Amino acid sequence: MPPSAKPSPSAPAQELPAPSYPAVESLLEATPADEVRALFAPVKEGLAELKGPKVEQGKKAQAAISRAEELLALLVETRERLLAEAKAPKGRK
Repeated sequence: MPPSAKPSPSAPAQELPAPSYPAVESLLEATPADEVRALFAPVKEGLAELKGPKVEQGKKAQAAISRAEELLALLVETRERLLAEAKAPKGRK
């Protein structure tokens, strides 16, 4: 029997839930900005001390950590800006 020429009806697309990162959110809300910026310092020091065949893997990990640091710095800056805006007086100048 040949396949039918009519396409089968597909189910309507479900709306994806909004992403939620409670661990990162709570870290940023509860931790001072300086501590967030220094979060990866011990890991970076450990990676810098690698020798032998693990050096290549360490370089890849350092690149990933650098990107994560950039993203965390952006989140910290955004948090600080939002807090400053919330404290600013509202109304006409």
